[in-house]
Amino acid sequence: MKARFGGIDVLEYSPAPHTPVPGHVLATPTEVTVDNLQPQLEYLLYGAVAAARAVLPAMREAGAGTLLFTSGGGSVDPVPMLGNVNAAGAALRNWVVNLHKELAGSGVYAAHVAINVWIGDGGPEGFPTASAEEIAPLYWDLHESRDRSEAVFNA
Repeated sequence: MKARFGGIDVLEYSPAPHTPVPGHVLATPTEVTVDNLQPQLEYLLYGAVAAARAVLPAMREAGAGTLLFTSGGGSVDPVPMLGNVNAAGAALRNWVVNLHKELAGSGVYAAHVAINVWIGDGGPEGFPTASAEEIAPLYWDLHESRDRSEAVFNA
């Protein structure tokens, strides 16, 4: 595939289920256990680490590339009903900001995007929404400007 399409220039990692994922439950901070936190960590953080490890060696060798990782806004400003999800998102955020610092000057750029809205239709009553088309320019701006380790999208 690499011979046909070339290398990967941009990785965008956005785990966001729109249907329940088996083994994933929501828990408030006082309800968080290792058993309900571990699947969130595997989904949000471990998946991101695996994806980055798949593309980062070639990006570093080329001295170019962009790595963008997405979590919910609760990774920055937690919401109690998502205690376990927010903890895993915060772990992802921390890892990405740290990766950004490590890669500085290498030509490879990493950034975290916290989306503080429901994307598309069907969100909870009263929760702010935005379309993918409204959010996409933020990703393009990060990729082009490469001037910060994270951004938050608000409605």
